[in-house]
Amino acid sequence: MYKRIFLITCMLGMMGLSYANNYVAEDNLTVLASKNGGDDKGSSITADINGNTLTVAFSQNLGEVTVEISTASGATIFCLSVQTPTGYQYFIPASGSYVVTFTLQNGNEYYAEFVISD
Repeated sequence: MYKRIFLITCMLGMMGLSYANNYVAEDNLTVLASKNGGDDKGSSITADINGNTLTVAFSQNLGEVTVEISTASGATIFCLSVQTPTGYQYFIPASGSYVVTFTLQNGNEYYAEFVISD
């Protein structure tokens, strides 16, 4: 009986690992400035997507930055204000097209577009 439970556990583990390997690729996102103008701080913001996890890092002190993740149609799914320099991760549960927008205290905005696929 223990042997059977062990084998089933191993099989489930292998299935989980093979499923997880489909999402190993990591894509660096290009952070672009919006039309607001001002000093270009986009190089101080890095973002990448690994499977369903969005990782953002701020390499300079940009003050308080509002991070908003929305669908391509404009529906906000997450919004947070953070003090920089810092970083964070957010898990996006559903596939689709998304935009992450970074708004600095002076009103300057930066954004990156990305896709989560199954």
